[in-house]
Order: sequence, then C-alpha cells, then structure tokens
Amino acid sequence: MTCRCAENLLGHSMRSLVVENDLLSAVILLDKGADIYSLVYKPADMDVLWKSPWGMKHSSRGFDSAFDSQTAWLEAYAGGWQVLFPNGGFENTYKGARLGFHGEASMRAWDYEICQEAADMLEVKLSTQLLRSPYTIERWLGLRVGSPVLHIRERITNQAGEPMDCMWSHHPAFGAPFLSEHCVIDTGARRLLADDDYAGAANPLTPGKTYDWPSADELDMSRVPSPDQERDLLAYLCDFESGWYAITNQQLGIGIGMCWDAGVFPYAWFWQEINSSPGFPFYKRCYVIAIEPASSIPGQGLSAVIKKTGAQLTLQPGESREVEMKAVFYQSSSGVAAINNDGIVQLK
Repeated sequence: MTCRCAENLLGHSMRSLVVENDLLSAVILLDKGADIYSLVYKPADMDVLWKSPWGMKHSSRGFDSAFDSQTAWLEAYAGGWQVLFPNGGFENTYKGARLGFHGEASMRAWDYEICQEAADMLEVKLSTQLLRSPYTIERWLGLRVGSPVLHIRERITNQAGEPMDCMWSHHPAFGAPFLSEHCVIDTGARRLLADDDYAGAANPLTPGKTYDWPSADELDMSRVPSPDQERDLLAYLCDFESGWYAITNQQLGIGIGMCWDAGVFPYAWFWQEINSSPGFPFYKRCYVIAIEPASSIPGQGLSAVIKKTGAQLTLQPGESREVEMKAVFYQSSSGVAAINNDGIVQLK
C-alpha cells in the first residue's frame, strides 16, 4: 500500500482527514481542533486512542447549552488527541481576554493542504488562526511507507505587536481495548510531581509531593490499573533524561510510544480516570489515561502557571516556536528501554 490522504465526513457534519500508510492510519477532525480522533496500528487492527461514551458533538445540529468554557469543552470532547493552546486547565483572564478551559486551539476549525503525496511518503499541513488570542498554529504530519511512525512538527507564532505568554501541550488519551491492566508505562522521566490542588475522587497521591518514578506511596505507577481499581489523579512527569514514553500492552504484545523535544516540552501531564469520578462528565464510566507532553505546569490555567511556577512560554512580537514529536507503534511483550529522536524504539 502507498501513503495516501483523503477528506471524509464523519457522522452528520464533521469534516475529517484520513492519513495512512501500510502500517498505521490516523483520522484528524478538521472542524474540531485538528484532533487526532483515531490512531490505528494496522497489523493488530487496533485503535489505541480513547473514545468518550457521550460521543461526537456536531456543530451543525442541536443547540449549545453550556454557559461556561469547561462544560463546552467537555461536551465537545469525543476522546482522541488534542492540542491545548494557549491555555491548559482552568478558564482565566489574560490581557483582557477570557481564556477558555484547555484553550482555543482545540475548539477551532483548521485548514489543510497536501504538501507531498507520493507512493512512498506523505506530508500534510494543517493550520488555524485563533480569534481570542493573537496566534497562528501550523502542524505538519508525515508518513513513510514501511514505517510505523507518525511524524509531527508544530509551530506557534505570536502575531501581536507585544510579548505574549502561553501554555502549549498535547493531550493524547488512551483507552480500551488497547488499555488494560496488562499495560506497563516506561518513560525517560525520573520524577513524578503530584498536582498541588487536585483532590480527585480516588487519588492515591499526596498533593504537591514529588516522587522518584515509578514509585509513589508504595504504588508502582508504571502499572496501569484494571477497570475495577478506581483511580483519579493528575500529576506531572518531569526531570526527563530525554523526552519519551511508551505504553506496552504485554498481553497483546503491542505498544504505542511518543518522543519529543524536551527542551520545548520539559514536562508531561499524567492523568488517570479509572471509572472513579462521579457526576458530569464521567459518571464513573470512563477508563482512560493520558500522558501529555507540555511546556508548562501546573495544569491549572495560564494565570496559575505565571503565579506558581513561571513555566509559561513567552513569545516576542512575531516570534515562533516549533516542536517535533513522533508517535510510534512497536511490537513487544516486555516494554521499552528508550525511544530516540528518530522514533527508533529500543526494547527491554
């Protein structure tokens, strides 16, 4: 099979883009943040990304009922993988603009163009301009025949005539049937920092405490809980030797890994919702984890980052920042020792 790209319609009205080669396929939601809605490893016919039980919201049908940005974001959250920019976490005000929950980029429609489509490789460019904040975002996705790697290059640009602060992260969420108690997490991080303000319905971590990965209060955080082991936590992987992680399903013998430039994303948010949180939106019915390469902590909104850690990005007028990431599939029942910058997986 050659590399190919095709625009489709999901459900009633959601424009999507399918990019694929002989080993993987990805569906991108053009009308909703350029979310990577599915990421399938073809040899196993396995989509590793989580899907929310409330499904996909179609903007051309029904009426919006949410009066706050967090409810609106969660109503539109169909699962998959989002970019969170220029805010991450709680709604807050910055330079007179009310920054919505998890930022504007994941709620915007994006444009695309095919840069290269050949038998052996594919490159697609996606882009959008924010309305509430003066930024443009561009993302290039690349595939090569015979390679289980999705290449991602993303650029943010400050279009203002003044310096701008922001948060920037990627939010891939993983779910069943790939996710199970047979999954093990490996990473280049050496420490795990529990969020200082996240209580959680069943949070085993001490807020604000730093742990040496993977041990945390007598728990092995590298082991994914089973669906009946309730857990609800937010923490941050940090002190990366190099930016990578891998989730291996030892029973299925397959895994998904990510690598990135830790100079741009020195953290990875670590979220687990294991059928624990009552009420909206999870109603104790969601089995999902996310490991999210990020520029900034904590995930409490830009104002909290500026106040608590000073870990925000600051872009001067006209300045751009870029990051390169790779998502890679592999076959293993033991786990991963490392993933290098080229997406090459070293197995244990």
